[in-house]
Amino acid sequence: MPITIHPTAYVEANAVLGDGVSVGPFAVIEAGAVIGAGSQIGAHAVVHGRVRMGEANILHPHAVLGGLPQDTGFNPETVSWLEIGDGNVFREGFTAHRATVVDGSTRIGSNCYFMNNSHVAHDCSVGNKTIFANNVAIGGFVQVGNNVFMGGAVVVHQFCRIGSYAIVQGTTGINMDVLPYMLIGGRPARHYRLNLVGLRRAGISGDKLKVLSAAFRLLKKKQPLDQLSPTEELLFLQNWLAAESKRGLHGFVDLAD
Repeated sequence: MPITIHPTAYVEANAVLGDGVSVGPFAVIEAGAVIGAGSQIGAHAVVHGRVRMGEANILHPHAVLGGLPQDTGFNPETVSWLEIGDGNVFREGFTAHRATVVDGSTRIGSNCYFMNNSHVAHDCSVGNKTIFANNVAIGGFVQVGNNVFMGGAVVVHQFCRIGSYAIVQGTTGINMDVLPYMLIGGRPARHYRLNLVGLRRAGISGDKLKVLSAAFRLLKKKQPLDQLSPTEELLFLQNWLAAESKRGLHGFVDLAD
């Protein structure tokens, strides 16, 4: 398929556009940017030069990819990247910044959906099939897993981790880690139950779901999980808990089991 570029768009030499890429009015694509086949760059959108993105991404008007990190000590000459997978949607006003670390990357996976004015800061990692609702903002070095839903206006402190299949309630402030498979919300934020709908949609049901329910109860009581059947989901949870955490873990709502 041919590449289509609106006459008012500005595409610098040495930008790499795959087959079928379309570039809308007044969009800017800087030299060095790599945009995969079938991607759509909307009106007034900006793709800076240190962006490498895969196929079939949709960038809506006024979204900006690969801008300078919001770090007052950052040297703009630093070589760093924003790397993006395939099939993502970036709605109006979305921003994602490249990394602060030399040769490092801010990373966004595939098939994610980022709503209006959401933001991914420098050195973050976002997994696959994750959704950011309007005005979500994550600070530097945050790690977000796969199949996560972040409700509107959620704000995440730098260096926090959000585990896969978690749901964060809208307007929640996150300043510690969020467990995989859980729902979290409130002020202060607390885990309050399993993400049952998301888990069942992912095919995690029956005995697998019973094991996660038991794990949730044990974690609330600060007891080890070794007594449980080693399902794939439990092993993932145990490995996640064993990984380094710079922020610690949000607690639990005190509800009856």
